[in-house]
Parts: sequence; structure tokens; C-alpha cells
Amino acid sequence: MGPGTPGAAASPRALPLVARLSYAVGHFLNDLCASMWFTYLLLYLHSVSAYSSRGAGLLLLLGQVADGLCTPLVGYEADRAAGCCPRYGPRKAWHLVGTVCVLLSFPFIFSPCLGCGAATPEWAALLYYGPFIVIFQFGWAATQIAHLSLIPELVTNEHEKVELTALRYAFTVVANITVYGAAWLLLHLQGSPHVGPTQEISDELGVQDVPVFRNLSLLVVGIGAVFSLLFHLGTREGRRPRWEEPDEHSPLLTHEAQPLLLWKHWLQEPAFYQVGLLYMSTRLIVNLSQTYMAMYLTYSLSLPKKFIAIIPLVMYLSGFFSSFLMKPINKWIGRNMTYFTGLLVILAFSAWVALANGLGVAVYVAAVLLGMGCATILVTSLAMTADLIGPHTHSGAFVYGAMSFSDKVANGLAVMAIQSLHPRGSDLCCTACVGFYHWVMVAVTGGVGVAATLVLCSLLLWPIRLRSWNPGTQ
Repeated sequence: MGPGTPGAAASPRALPLVARLSYAVGHFLNDLCASMWFTYLLLYLHSVSAYSSRGAGLLLLLGQVADGLCTPLVGYEADRAAGCCPRYGPRKAWHLVGTVCVLLSFPFIFSPCLGCGAATPEWAALLYYGPFIVIFQFGWAATQIAHLSLIPELVTNEHEKVELTALRYAFTVVANITVYGAAWLLLHLQGSPHVGPTQEISDELGVQDVPVFRNLSLLVVGIGAVFSLLFHLGTREGRRPRWEEPDEHSPLLTHEAQPLLLWKHWLQEPAFYQVGLLYMSTRLIVNLSQTYMAMYLTYSLSLPKKFIAIIPLVMYLSGFFSSFLMKPINKWIGRNMTYFTGLLVILAFSAWVALANGLGVAVYVAAVLLGMGCATILVTSLAMTADLIGPHTHSGAFVYGAMSFSDKVANGLAVMAIQSLHPRGSDLCCTACVGFYHWVMVAVTGGVGVAATLVLCSLLLWPIRLRSWNPGTQ
């Protein structure tokens, strides 16, 4: 479009397709790792490495707490870094630091403990994984917050935020499909008669599956590194002047057209807590259902181990296709009703699982329902968070960080509570596991879904808007 063409400046913040796609792949490494973390960590530690259910839950709790503590700190520092790295951008700089930490630490989590033997006590083996988990979760948090806080930086239009969030989630689904597809392929190759005499172990998870998870983790970091490079090459962060919190040395009169909304002002906003509770409930449903789906398939439904890749793959394929409907549905019925529709689908899945003793081939239909519902509520809750931030992008990273803090800690505590209720903490499983994981799936979808519905009702009564902060009095 030439300089004299009408409408040349009509949409100054609109992003071209290449820029939108390059942004959308910036979280791909995190999504690949998160898929393995939530879907296979407990299964790997409990069923493959033969650690106790409580020990496996403790490691997942450590990771979630580390992530939760790092997230608001990273968000606060990312906001303070505005004006630093003017050529590269403060958000992208944090993204790069996080990416390096993830690449260096993640493969060790899904590999055997170096130096451990049959006589090594469990506590020592679990202690070995601790530093790698903390480094991984710090890097994951840095990458996530830097990437999320770029949304209100890159676009300002409400529907463009939904589109960017939906694109981001679409690649999240692609990442999950990649992990589950690769897991199915590795398990299939392991059971192939051309590989070796493995016929008697082809349907049972055990120590012979350690190479499968190790190779899968190496594949994950390799693919993720390529997509992170594409993000850094194709995404340009806007340059903003550095801002500082007012102190005794600050001038009484400034030339700012409008005062800044600082991190401490968000803590006085009721909408901040409303959206935070909704986001936390959403993540509990999505992450806990992902965490315990493999256990449910293995122990409650007694399916062969290939289904720990096939059923999650079906879930995320349905989520992938439904994510493209988010923008028109949000325009048609609005944010709240879109989120409520997703909750209804999840509650339908929960009721089905609760009433059915065995699903049979219907497990595929149930997986489609859960995938569609999770995609709908996740995309919509992220769009609501972007709505809350609005034009206050200078403190957007803190908002995302605070909400991720609540979600990470809540997920870790929930997993630890469930693992503590496990029928037998030391053995791999027992007959009581059949009913245990059945009702875990009902609780993490139906129980948390009801709680999310109550939070959504508060948003219907008091819509998202800033009530306590008055720019004229700051």
C-alpha cells in the first residue's frame, strides 16, 4: 500500500499473518514440555520408575510450587525491564533466558537417575531430580509470562486479542498432538517384532519403557528449540520508555498524559480476583484432567499402554478444531456465554464418566467432549485476562504472573492431595485403583467445573472493569 493510499493508517497495530504465526509458535517449546509434564510425569515416576505415588506427587508439587513462586517475580521484573534491551525487547529477552533453562534441564527429568542403583533409597533418587525440576520450572515461567504479556503489546483490538490467543492455543494443541503422536510411535516401535523380543511387555508399562520417555524428552527439546528460534526471528516487540515507581525523589508534576496503573493498584481491584479465580479454575480442570487421564485409561479402564497416547491425541485434535471457532463464537454470544458453553460440555463429560462403569469405544467420544470443553474455557479465560489488562500493558506481566502463581500452586496442592489419598502408596497399583482414578476424573472435571460456574456467575453480576483505580487521584 503506497503512502498516499486511503486507509493506510486505519489499523496501525494490525499484525500481518507472518507476525501472528511467529508469535503463536513462541510458546511451542513450553507446550511440548507441559504436555509431557502433566500427562506422563506421574505415570513415568510411578509406573515406569516404580517410585511411590506420594513421592511422585511430591516431585510434581515441587515443580508447581517452584513455577508458582517464580511466575509473579518474573512478571514483576519483566514489567520493570521496560526500556531495557531496546534493540531486542525486554519480553523477548526474558523469553530467551527461559528457553535456555528449559532446554538444559528438561531431558534430565525423564531420564534415569545418574548414579542411582537398586540399593539407592527413594528419597535420594527424588532429591536428584529436584534441581532439574526447579530450573525447568523457572525457565518455563519466564517463557510463559514473557509470551503472554506480549499479547496486549502487539494488538489492541478486542477481537484481535481473541484471535491471537486462539492461534496461540491452536499451536498448544499442535504441540500436544506432536507429543502424543511421537509417544504412540515410540511405543509402537518398541513393541515391533523387528526391534526385539518384547511381545510379553507390549501392553504393560514398566522399567523397559524408560528409553521411550527419555527419547521422547530429547525429541521434545529438539523440536521446541527450532520453533523458539522462529519466534525470536519473526516477532518484533514494541519499544516503550522505561518507567519507574514514584518515590520521594520523583517530581510532583509530570508530563504523563495519564498515570500508570502499577502492580500494587491491581491488588485493590475486585475484577483482578474474579478473573484470577476463573483462570485458576480453568487451569485446574485442564491440567488435572490431563494429568490423570493416563492413569484413568491404564488402571480404571485397563486399556493397553498405546491408549495413553491415542486418547489424549483425540482430545487435542478436537480442541484444535474447536479453537478456530472461538473468534466467531465470542463475537456472537460474548465471552461469558462462550465460557459457560465450554463448562456445559465438560460437565456432560463428567456426568458420563460418573454414570458409566465402562466406556468401551465410547471413550473416543468422551475424549472429544473433554477436548472441546477444555479448549473453549482455556481460550476464553485467556481472552478475559487480556480484557482485564486492556491498555495497561506496562503492568500486564504482573497480572499474568499473579494468576499463573495461583494456578500453579493450586494444581500442585491438588495433585499432592489426590496422591495422598491413593489406596496404596508403595505398590504400583491395586484393585482399589480402578474406582479411585474413576472418581478422580469425575472430581477434577465435574467438581471444579461447578466451582468455575459459581465464579462465572460473579462476572455476570459484576462485569470485568476497573472499579477502585481512579486515574485522576493518582
